[in-house]
Amino acid sequence: MSASGGARPKIDPELVGFGTVVKRCRVAAGLKQGQLADLVHVARSYISHVECGRTQCRRDFAERLDNVLNAGGEIVQAWDDLLEKVKQVRYPTHFVAFPKAEASADQLRVYENYLVYGLFQTEAYARVLLVEDEAVATRMKRQELLSRRPRPMISVVMEESVLYRQVGSEEVMREQLEHLIELSLQEGIFLQIARTRYYRGVRASFTIATQPDRSEIAYVVKATGGETTRDPSELAKISEVMQTLNAQALNTEDSRALIRKVIEDRWT
Repeated sequence: MSASGGARPKIDPELVGFGTVVKRCRVAAGLKQGQLADLVHVARSYISHVECGRTQCRRDFAERLDNVLNAGGEIVQAWDDLLEKVKQVRYPTHFVAFPKAEASADQLRVYENYLVYGLFQTEAYARVLLVEDEAVATRMKRQELLSRRPRPMISVVMEESVLYRQVGSEEVMREQLEHLIELSLQEGIFLQIARTRYYRGVRASFTIATQPDRSEIAYVVKATGGETTRDPSELAKISEVMQTLNAQALNTEDSRALIRKVIEDRWT
């Protein structure tokens, strides 16, 4: 179908992280896309598609890139990790396309209206929700990006009711809310609490993962589980909703003060 028919090239979120590694290694080597294409004997457009996650290259091509760019195995390892690891890690079916986009993002913008954001959950809180050890381990592994340097900028707005919704014991809730305060004090993490009321356009929890090339992928929670999208019109609406939430939620300092008050009043 032609571009005029409204079709967009299919982009697999699982490949975006791999493409990011290729681009970083190419830039570090001081090469432009066309120069790299000449060295590995492909069209420049193919290099562009690999870097943007628009095509899945073969492992032998990843090896060629690694050798030409003197990447020391980094590109081959990225190919193995980002394309094969998903087969070994259990995610809910509706979520399986998103973790790689999350892992390769340099900015995450999140709204949560029911539970604590997954990357901010303590193991005890997550264990109540997930029960199975393997699922808990998977969630904890996702949190490794919090200790990555550089890590993505993370902006999270959580509805006030999340602070009061008991998950596990009072001790679990107290530990979880204290953990939120600790995270909110870290550089590059912005946590805001939205008072429980109506916000125009806000209907469900979502996460927007912005990639280094400024492309965006969103995961939106639905009644049946969730949906991953790159549709520009949907992303525009979700971004507008996020701007509304950022503007109307409590600022970060007042949010911390509210969390401390809830700990004292409800979970102590």
